[in-house]
Amino acid sequence: MSMQEELKGLEQQAFESIKNATELNVLDAIRIEYLGKKGKLTQVLKGMRNLDASQRPIVGSLANDVRDKLTVQLEETKEKLEMKKMKEKITQEKIDITLPGKNIPRGYAHVITQIMEELEDLFIGMGYQVVEGPEVEADSYNFERMNLPKDHPARDMQDTFYITEETLMRTHTSPVQARTMDTHDFSKGPLKMISPGKVYRRDNDDATHSHQFHQIEGLVVDKNISMSDLKGTLEIFAKKMFGEEREIRLRPSYFPFTEPSVEVDVSCFRCGGKGCSVCKQTGWIEILGAGIVHPNVLEMSGIDSTEYSGFAFGMGPDRIAMLKYGIDDIRHFYQNDLRFLEQFKVRR
Repeated sequence: MSMQEELKGLEQQAFESIKNATELNVLDAIRIEYLGKKGKLTQVLKGMRNLDASQRPIVGSLANDVRDKLTVQLEETKEKLEMKKMKEKITQEKIDITLPGKNIPRGYAHVITQIMEELEDLFIGMGYQVVEGPEVEADSYNFERMNLPKDHPARDMQDTFYITEETLMRTHTSPVQARTMDTHDFSKGPLKMISPGKVYRRDNDDATHSHQFHQIEGLVVDKNISMSDLKGTLEIFAKKMFGEEREIRLRPSYFPFTEPSVEVDVSCFRCGGKGCSVCKQTGWIEILGAGIVHPNVLEMSGIDSTEYSGFAFGMGPDRIAMLKYGIDDIRHFYQNDLRFLEQFKVRR
């Protein structure tokens, strides 16, 4: 048998073995058997030294052709077997996408956030702007600009957390009003604003008090602002938050930054004013403080108190939520108990 015939026969045998291979390890063994250093093709080529010089190029070219064909066939078969193995693995490990999925719970606004947003929407609809300010405040803005000079006894009512002698955690959002009055241009219209946010006071944590709580304070400054403007505004607020049948009453009080000052009560929404445990049998519930802006507060912002006047009010969304929903302990708002919070679930 000539060497050319031997090469052709070897090629045919290898192709048949590759065709019948069903596993990668079997295919690798075929590669070594025919193309390895001691493989059949190598053994055949060792006989070239016995050929005539004229035959050697012909046999060498044929041998290279056989080697190239076998290499290509081995690579193609290897890819097919690897793909087959991958498909089998995917089939064995597949996820049944027809199973019902897990419901991911959606978040919702905290009850205090809901109350604050409801109040903001109300006052924005009345032409107010919402202004926020820093929670770490200067003593001058927190107290002095509110007509509470150093050593004023009324400061004791708002004892707070001091960072330095002149820096503290704000006790109310009134400093935002002072900052806004400093920059407001009255040639462009009256100042109408609310300032919502967190405030801090060194207070005992009990059912009705917390060292941190929320406030929304309002301010209107313009020419000829009077107590009747304040009362009309607060009546709209009370009816919106507690029901159209609600009434309010103003009781004289004292705040350093307003004069005259009033406490504002709303007729009890539980008993309709007849007297119950919620209103302590009085028919009224205290909800906020308010008054006509003190001339000193206006003057410290460079506003002529003989030409301009204003009213201010301050309310606690935490207290409003407690009254509106009959919550008896302010600490429930901050304990993150889902059993409590889910009672006020509102989807956005």
